[in-house]
Amino acid sequence: MARILVIDDDPAISELVAVNLEMAGYDVSQAEDGIKGQALALQLQPDLIMLDLMLPRVDGFTVCQRLRRDERTAEIPVLMLTALSQTQDKVEGFNAGADDYLTKPFEVEEMLARVRALLRRTDRIPQAAKHSEILNYGPLTLVPERFEAIWFTETVKLTHLEFELLHCLLQRHGQTVSPSDILKEVWGYDPDDDIETIRVHIRHLRTKLEPDPRHPRYIKTVYGAGYCLELPSVEQLEEVAVGHGSSHE
Repeated sequence: MARILVIDDDPAISELVAVNLEMAGYDVSQAEDGIKGQALALQLQPDLIMLDLMLPRVDGFTVCQRLRRDERTAEIPVLMLTALSQTQDKVEGFNAGADDYLTKPFEVEEMLARVRALLRRTDRIPQAAKHSEILNYGPLTLVPERFEAIWFTETVKLTHLEFELLHCLLQRHGQTVSPSDILKEVWGYDPDDDIETIRVHIRHLRTKLEPDPRHPRYIKTVYGAGYCLELPSVEQLEEVAVGHGSSHE
């Protein structure tokens, strides 16, 4: 039975969420402010945290950042629950380390779908490890067991979401992948055209992989269509290496 920690200062919302989660078969714990929520997260190390942003004592953004910095809670998926629905609020939530974002008021079924999707993603080694799918191309190799990428000669640690997103693009190397396909495959639920969710995580990937994230060479935006991963092949890399070698002779 998966354990879920609900951190929300609204008793009515918290109880509604807890009751429906328990009816769905989850073990639920609750906290009404950021301090208690963070303490319970460290004590229980739940399978999922549902975190309100507007909390007393310590706000949800700060709680999420602290949880991400602590190795005991760094990998626990966080679903943010909030009445804040502006794009900038979502961006701040994802930048703080949230995995998904649900705006109040929400339908119970939608909430449960998001919970199931997050738990599916973190309750397993990624799909990449289970199938004979593409795990490397040119300078990129994915290591599913550790959620890492070997990028040229460097090892890059990825979050679960970043790994799944990069894997999704790698499977279609050289092709444009639409936002709806990315949301379905990576987030695990039917999309609601929430392009900002993808945009933030693409930006995080570029920060880790691109020489100049503001002018990406590898993870490209195809405006109006989606994203495309374009990597040099092994042959092209060897040609570049030979060229560099001859230029020094």
